[in-house]
Amino acid sequence: MFTSRAEFRLTLRADNADQRLTARGIALGCVGPERAEAFTAKAATLNEIRARAHALSLTPTEAIRAGLNVKADGQRRDVVQLLACPGVGLPELARVWPEIAKWPDFAAEQVEIEAAYAGYLDRQAADVVAFRKDEDLALPDNLDYAGIGGLSNEAREKLAAVRPRTLGQASRIEGVTPGALTALLAHARRARAA
Repeated sequence: MFTSRAEFRLTLRADNADQRLTARGIALGCVGPERAEAFTAKAATLNEIRARAHALSLTPTEAIRAGLNVKADGQRRDVVQLLACPGVGLPELARVWPEIAKWPDFAAEQVEIEAAYAGYLDRQAADVVAFRKDEDLALPDNLDYAGIGGLSNEAREKLAAVRPRTLGQASRIEGVTPGALTALLAHARRARAA
């Protein structure tokens, strides 16, 4: 699968492939009992560490006192939010909460990765909600796809050949990427406002 063509590709990462797919493999019967047991144990540990990462938190004053570089905005931050701050990693947080140093390496690494992606995933989720809202947006029959900036030649050709009636139909055309949909949506909104 080409992740660059996937609509919501930020969730399709190598680091979480086992978490996304092993349960499905177990349900389909193509994962052996040893692998299923290892997956279940790993998932339980990850869930426990994630819950702990969200439970441990500091106020900005406490964080600054601990030598962490955070905004003094009065907002309490948990481990995941603190990891998103520049210069803050698990070694720095382990000085505040020594238990972090005892987290299994795979779980600590997963928490760091998820913290790095958290803001982007939130933004992507908002984009999904916005797109779902605009999915029924009607596209004009005479839309000139050649005049829309931000479309690849492939997307222009496919859109011109299919002539989708709605943005949702356009999203289901092979070769029409999320970026092309964004350009199409912006163009349709401008045309509707004019």
